[in-house]
Amino acid sequence: MALSKIDVANMLTGLVPNDNTIRRPNSKAIVINGSMAVAQRSTSVASITSSGYYTVDRIRLGISSLGTWTSTQESLTSGNAYINGFSNAFKIDCTTADGSPGASDSLTISQKFEGQDLQLLKKGTANAEKITVAFWIKATKTGTFIAELYDHDNTRSCSKAYTVSSSNTWEHKVVNFPADTTGALDDDNANSLTLFLWQGAGSNFTSGTLNTSWGSATNANRAVGQVNNADSTSNNVHITGIQLEIGEFSSTTLPPFQHESYADNLARCQRYFTMLVDGRPGSSNDNGVIGMGYCHTANVNYFTGGGLPVQMRTAALSAFTVTGSGNYKAFRDSGEDYFDSIAIYDQESNQSFSFNCTGSVSSSLGEPCQIRLATTIDFVGVDAEL
Repeated sequence: MALSKIDVANMLTGLVPNDNTIRRPNSKAIVINGSMAVAQRSTSVASITSSGYYTVDRIRLGISSLGTWTSTQESLTSGNAYINGFSNAFKIDCTTADGSPGASDSLTISQKFEGQDLQLLKKGTANAEKITVAFWIKATKTGTFIAELYDHDNTRSCSKAYTVSSSNTWEHKVVNFPADTTGALDDDNANSLTLFLWQGAGSNFTSGTLNTSWGSATNANRAVGQVNNADSTSNNVHITGIQLEIGEFSSTTLPPFQHESYADNLARCQRYFTMLVDGRPGSSNDNGVIGMGYCHTANVNYFTGGGLPVQMRTAALSAFTVTGSGNYKAFRDSGEDYFDSIAIYDQESNQSFSFNCTGSVSSSLGEPCQIRLATTIDFVGVDAEL
């Protein structure tokens, strides 16, 4: 088939003729780790009752007094999501049910975005863009679910309902959000926008009218109609293939999911969290070297945290470590000392920092040492999450 000059021009600008989809060459997906391939912290965590990042990188489980959950990076070997190119999913399994949510209870799966990465939305201008969110979901509960975009810079939100039709069956959802000409997003590294996939909500979030157009955020209008996935220990929810696209698309015009190499995906995740060394079973690193240090004061060792693989989001880092007795050790000329804890001591920038080691350390002042993991349950990471 011969191409016209217009067709060629469209191809060069990322538009492929005849199918109305945007291919976005030389760009990165807006959602990070939407394929759920990277899970630096763990592949499974049980007994979760509070909000946090537990398994799959960049995917936050939000819990406010609504059940107890196990979070898993799930390996897929069958089903519609698998045959469409996804080998991993984020799974939550209800292990303690709550069939009567309190007014302020909530359960969400979310990803937060830096404002500087969303300037292409042109939000708050006359040229603001529509947004399409798509993902694969498998849930035990059927019925109405809510997807929400929440603008933290201007306290505005928009929520859209979609339906899970078949229990425990992978379904692909495409949800359209209107453009918002009010409230520009800050051009910085702070959290400007969050995509919430609601999984349960109390009356504080469901007693109003669903806010299907952008407007001032009102809690009562955020999750109206949302089913309660916490009402039975038989309930599971599985999510993968999350993408956020600029423009309004249907299931037939939606741009293909942008699969990245594992290395590229990992590097993008490491901006927010980096596992420096992991000695847990399966890592083959139970005696891993954390860094080189020295005894700075009595019973305190310091060591550099250099060698970060990427520049992290901020210098305001926090340590991700296991706590207990004798979890780490300092090798020195005259022997080795086991100690209990590691904490970030000095944060020079988002590329360098120092740790201190305390608890049972008996090195001599000024003595150099090598800091290592001591048991097969240990790990050390640094966190710069939104």
